Amino acid sequence: MRVSNVTVRKRLTVALFVGILVFFIIDLRLGYVQFFLGNILTDGAKELWSRDIPFEPERGEIVDRNGVPLATNVSAPTVYVVPRQIKDPADASEKLAAVLNMSKEKAYQLITKRASSVKIPEGRKISHEKAKEIRSLEIEGVYIGEDSKRHYPFGNYLSHVLGFAGIDNQGLMGLELYYDEELKGKEGSVKFYANAKGERMNDMADDYKPPVDGMDLKLTIDSKIQTIVERELDIAQAEYNPDGIIAIAMNPNNGEILAMSSRPDFDPANFRNVPPEIYNRNLPIWSTYEPGSTFKIITLAAALEEGKVDLEKDHFHDPGFVEVGGARLRCWKKGGHGSQTYLEVVQNSCNPGFVELGERLGKETLFKYIRDFGFGEKTGIDLQGEGKGILFNLERVGPVEQATTAFGQGVSVTPIQQVAAISAAVNGGTLYTPYIAKELINPANGEILMKKSPEAKRKVISKETSDEIRLALESVVAKGSGKKAFVDGYRVGGKTGTAQKAQNGRYLENNHIVSFIGFAPADDPQLVVYVAVDNPKGTVQFGGVVAAPIVGEIMGDSLRSMGVKPRKDQIEKELTWMDSPMIEVPDMVGMTKKDLGELYLNLKIDASGTGNTVVKQTPQPGIKLKEGSTIRLFFDDRE
Repeated sequence: MRVSNVTVRKRLTVALFVGILVFFIIDLRLGYVQFFLGNILTDGAKELWSRDIPFEPERGEIVDRNGVPLATNVSAPTVYVVPRQIKDPADASEKLAAVLNMSKEKAYQLITKRASSVKIPEGRKISHEKAKEIRSLEIEGVYIGEDSKRHYPFGNYLSHVLGFAGIDNQGLMGLELYYDEELKGKEGSVKFYANAKGERMNDMADDYKPPVDGMDLKLTIDSKIQTIVERELDIAQAEYNPDGIIAIAMNPNNGEILAMSSRPDFDPANFRNVPPEIYNRNLPIWSTYEPGSTFKIITLAAALEEGKVDLEKDHFHDPGFVEVGGARLRCWKKGGHGSQTYLEVVQNSCNPGFVELGERLGKETLFKYIRDFGFGEKTGIDLQGEGKGILFNLERVGPVEQATTAFGQGVSVTPIQQVAAISAAVNGGTLYTPYIAKELINPANGEILMKKSPEAKRKVISKETSDEIRLALESVVAKGSGKKAFVDGYRVGGKTGTAQKAQNGRYLENNHIVSFIGFAPADDPQLVVYVAVDNPKGTVQFGGVVAAPIVGEIMGDSLRSMGVKPRKDQIEKELTWMDSPMIEVPDMVGMTKKDLGELYLNLKIDASGTGNTVVKQTPQPGIKLKEGSTIRLFFDDRE
């Protein structure tokens, strides 16, 4: 059948149109792929070719309030292998095993693994000497990645507060864990390209993505005060061999923790060498126990605020015990203190006197103040693992429970709660949230990314009541049970504590937690120090005997390091037969040796210099020393 020319032309036209349309669609697709998908497809292909050698970021440093490094980083290279680039696995495994102290079999298994890259476990965070040995082997497919590990320059110093980081630089405990997200930074890498056989593609340049370092963390800790605390705890550990020791120093006016330590401690770099119950328990915030007489400050504050007592005018007779609800509650002094003012009740830490104050307050008012001072709840300090203590349920508080609570028995509190509460009692009446992290800083440019401000929770007592408490507690140190915390030249106030330890519902014999909490200067507190010693051996277990002298040493040296000037307006210390008389050092500059011979001075003199006249003396005039102490005089000739 013959087809007409018209039909042929129509068919050719349709075929041409379809061809043009198909070509146009293909052209559009190619253009779309070229101009819109090109980069995506190229990047996808490069991803298939790429191999990453990770570069760990520098974990942010932790420093004290003055910039002293407490947790830093040291370079620690890591070995990586790209299995497909290893040409002779047997030879490579033998060489690597020899340098990294691993078996040849394990090395062979790792470098023949079906993976794009393998991190050698024995080659993680190695020394630079080891890394140099690996490089000298010149094994194709073996790479050294830049890495770092955590370094704690002062060892056990502040260990429970700092905590530690793991092998992957992840925070595991303490501040390292609490601020891990801010400290850890973001990983970088060096990216190189390899073909399907794993062979390196030298015509493509490596890509470097720099790591983003973590933020630096500045603390409220003062390393000078922390060093003093660590020193005194080491001395106490050696002298008393206790089951544990706790110490906290805080600025009472804003909640800043200036020092915190406990024993037993550990080296954060070697935390695996100690049992978990040691490094997992930051005792100053975790442990709970009966506070003993340090808790009497709360009862005193409540009674003064409610107008239930006049310390100078009101009197109390202590026969050595008090009968409450059929129970006989004894004073620590056998036979009692007899007739005394309530100021003397505070000085003598007389239990029956504080039972009377508790009765005057009533259980509702007493427990209201206890809770207002922060007991029974966490303080909110920025450390994990804080305890909240145990208080009696008010419905179950009878006369005996009310009486024992008034002098610090039958309740359970944490050390940090006591420090925060007593700070409120002496700072004018404001309860602050304790905190230990001050700022987060960008290490690249020094920009402050977070700055913590003091957080006042509530007003607990009036300034007038706080003033009375300070004077009463200053008299405890000068004339009462806290004499061993007395620091010449500084007005120190404080309170002793001696608490029995309970086990299986019974109090242990000759096993106490002895404590002392002190503050200074008493008229304008800048520092609160709390020390508790758990079951000290070879001594009388009283807070005034064991803990008070430790606080006194910490307080004196810390105040001097803070630049607080000594003064002469402190309450005169009441000396006992055990105390050495104190002698005020006279001004001897300008005196001749003849003048000194005529001067009666019950002090030893260490003389140096060849002259006849005193040109310098140490210590300075006005300082009080124990009788028989040594002063140093420098002699020279004056014209």
